[in-house]
Amino acid sequence: MKVNEELIDHIAHLAKLSFEGEQKEAIRRDLDRMITFVDKLSELDTTAVEPLIFMSNEVNRLRDDEVHQEISHQEALRNAPQKDSDYFRIPKVLDK
Repeated sequence: MKVNEELIDHIAHLAKLSFEGEQKEAIRRDLDRMITFVDKLSELDTTAVEPLIFMSNEVNRLRDDEVHQEISHQEALRNAPQKDSDYFRIPKVLDK
């Protein structure tokens, strides 16, 4: 995979970041090193290696879902920075 300026700009856009000048060059070098490192894995003969399905032989032990402590509506709102009768008030997050 070729790491070029277009790829770096695309990744930066997806991550909501911006890189200019030396920063962009440093990111390009880092990505090149990472891809080279991962490409080394393709040199290994993995024909006799079975796929890893589970990380260990342990079985998940799930706990029972039990309610230990309940708080009232008023207790939940007691320490709210802003509230409006029965609701938490928060800043607007999404724009239309």
